[in-house]
Amino acid sequence: MTDLWPDVRPEAARRLMAAAVAAFGERGYHATTTRDIATAAGMSPAALYVHFPSKAAVLSAISRSGHERALSMVTAAASGPGDAAARMRVLVAEFVAWHARRHQVARIVQYELNALPQPDYDAVVALRRETDSVVRALIEEGVETGVFTTPDVRAASRAVLSLGIDVARWYTPAAKPDPETLGAEYAGLVLAMLGAA
Repeated sequence: MTDLWPDVRPEAARRLMAAAVAAFGERGYHATTTRDIATAAGMSPAALYVHFPSKAAVLSAISRSGHERALSMVTAAASGPGDAAARMRVLVAEFVAWHARRHQVARIVQYELNALPQPDYDAVVALRRETDSVVRALIEEGVETGVFTTPDVRAASRAVLSLGIDVARWYTPAAKPDPETLGAEYAGLVLAMLGAA
């Protein structure tokens, strides 16, 4: 799981983030201690403070990274080749598949927002708004070009993102279908919802 944060240095910080994901997933953010995180990473509790000033700082790093990755993924898909429907198909397929493949991290990124300190919460909310803006612009383009017929762009944008985010709530490694198939299925559902031909 440390491959999720290739830009985080040193390796010990990535190990702590991965251990925090496992601990938060098992116990919940509030029931997890810094000792739990450090022990799961094979370190002493004091070692955690070398890399993160608090448990909240670990959560903030995980959450911000996840939201930055989501924004990057959505932006790349929305600016790719093809008409609005083709780009929406890619966007939804990748967004859903990521939330399934990385369901443990995605659960924390998406559902522990209220535990973030206010400045970090504000930064994450700004990333979420930017992600929604990219999706909404793609839907608006589709409506303007006659590819989509949805009457309410704002509600449609929320629905598109909510479908992907909710996958993290229920998906497990034993779930069927696999993440890529699920992404393709959800992409078809979204295009039907948007009224794509």
